[in-house]
Amino acid sequence: MRQVFRRLAAGASIILACSTVAAQNTPQPFCSDAPGFGDFDFWVGEWKVYSNDEERQFFGDNSITKHHGDCLLKEDWRGAGGSAGFSINYYNAVTGEWRQVWVANGYSIDYTGGLDDAGAMRLEGRIYSYARDSESPFRGTWTPQANGDVVQRFEIFNGDEQEWTLWFEGLYVRSE
Repeated sequence: MRQVFRRLAAGASIILACSTVAAQNTPQPFCSDAPGFGDFDFWVGEWKVYSNDEERQFFGDNSITKHHGDCLLKEDWRGAGGSAGFSINYYNAVTGEWRQVWVANGYSIDYTGGLDDAGAMRLEGRIYSYARDSESPFRGTWTPQANGDVVQRFEIFNGDEQEWTLWFEGLYVRSE
């Protein structure tokens, strides 16, 4: 019986020593305090999304959360009509750009950019429609408002008319 207790005690000592070493080797979060990583924090939160006009039609709910030591923003969209979508957003400290990759049923968006002079996040890239087997230039702008709301505006490039046209505009209001 003494042998069993000695082995248990030795095993417990090894586990304790390993956990102490592991705790000492746990890296400190890099992205929490590094420049650039907080540029999109104004979008983090739980949101009700409405049309950005007098009607204030309810479009859906959006949840923007931080993950992996504040290095990643995850977006989870749930539209009022049953649509859904998901994006990952991250700052690349090497290139100095933000990137969003959005995926929904039937299309995806991949674009990059950063804050403009007014403090709005502006990303440009491409939208891919799977059903149409097509792609188009696309851009998005997230503009923080003085009251804490955010206006999100998406535009698509109309190649036939050689101009940018409004694809979506929503007003983000924090959920209570």
